[in-house]
Amino acid sequence: MIVNKTRILVTGATGGIGAALCRQLSAAGALLVMTCQDRDKLKQLQQELGEEHMVVSADVGTEEGRRKIADSCEQFAVTGVINLAGIMNFGMFADQPNATVEKMLQINTVAPILLTRTLLPQLMLQPRARIVNVGSIFGSIGHPGFAVYCASKAAIRTFSEALSRELADTGVSVAYIAPRATRTALNPDRVVAMNKALGNKSDTPELVASTIIGLFESSDNQCFMGWPEKFFVKLNALLPGLVRQSLVKNLSLIRQYAQQ
Repeated sequence: MIVNKTRILVTGATGGIGAALCRQLSAAGALLVMTCQDRDKLKQLQQELGEEHMVVSADVGTEEGRRKIADSCEQFAVTGVINLAGIMNFGMFADQPNATVEKMLQINTVAPILLTRTLLPQLMLQPRARIVNVGSIFGSIGHPGFAVYCASKAAIRTFSEALSRELADTGVSVAYIAPRATRTALNPDRVVAMNKALGNKSDTPELVASTIIGLFESSDNQCFMGWPEKFFVKLNALLPGLVRQSLVKNLSLIRQYAQQ
């Protein structure tokens, strides 16, 4: 599916990756439905990109918000969906309140799954439609300090894989992309400091955005970003003990930053 003239929904549109993605999609000729909860930021982005794009202020974590988004997508005749909205809380699992755990699972996992289900009937009416779910390398590698975040993204990875196979005989295709650490406000200073101490690399929002668009336009079903991260994804699937050993040796350092 080529981006030019395609009508695409982007959730989490005003975040670091989201804003970069919307700018690149708009420059490529796409018409957008941009959504998040902050109406002021949405209007600013619309003013920057053009009034031909639609903005929808809605909470994707609620049924009411998802219905509002779906109604706008139907009105706009959307044929592309990029489920990007997400949150992260860095901390040791035992220290995280139940409300924090529930919110991460609600926004990162339940919301995109239910939004996809709400949108699917209208997408099935199109000759071709494309869904791209944005996960994380941590959806394939369980990392200390990110237990719930890892779980939320692992669920989206396997959901995307299963739905892609389930819809293989339809005009709707489903893909999953797993960025590595990205330089956005999603990562607090202590995560940035930890990544630096561990020697972990990070990407710009613009690189992640362009890679998402590349996947959207391709026929591929999965994309894992970064080296050596994509290698560790394969290694963790085949020899998880080796990856465990590598991560556990840094546990005291990870805990130090997680408990700040």
